[in-house]
Amino acid sequence: MTESQSASGDLEMIVHGPSGRNKPETRLWLRMLSTTKLITTEIRRRLRAEFGATLPQFDLMAQLYRETDGLRLGELSKRTMVTNGNVTGLVERLETDGLVKRVTPDKDRRVTVAQLTPAGTELFTAMAAAHEGWLRELFADLDAETVNALWSDIGRVKSSASNHLSGSEVE
Repeated sequence: MTESQSASGDLEMIVHGPSGRNKPETRLWLRMLSTTKLITTEIRRRLRAEFGATLPQFDLMAQLYRETDGLRLGELSKRTMVTNGNVTGLVERLETDGLVKRVTPDKDRRVTVAQLTPAGTELFTAMAAAHEGWLRELFADLDAETVNALWSDIGRVKSSASNHLSGSEVE
């Protein structure tokens, strides 16, 4: 186990150790979790170090970047899987920083829409380019064929899981 895996707590090792006593489905699930945690932790660290931003801020700005007319706060909450209260806090912080503005379309005070400001668009563009580069770096040891095969295989895992959900559908 590398120093970074030890520092981030590799779930495969922590939860069940290296013995391989787990069923294949459990090992696969732990591998996916530990990989996601490893990459997410690194992306969070780099966003904070290079842009002073959090991953939820990046995710929120990404949604607003895609929707130039802005999004209602409730829709932002759904798309980012962040509670309404937390979305409000994120928008307030980004608004204070001059990156987001809140508007009331058609003067309807019951509706609040968040939009990126020009400064927010400029910053997000830089963050997105860096994010893409970081992922390229993190996956640098994989050839295009492997990346495409994994994308397809994980899609099949997602589809299988979706087919057997006991509650409401997820994306």
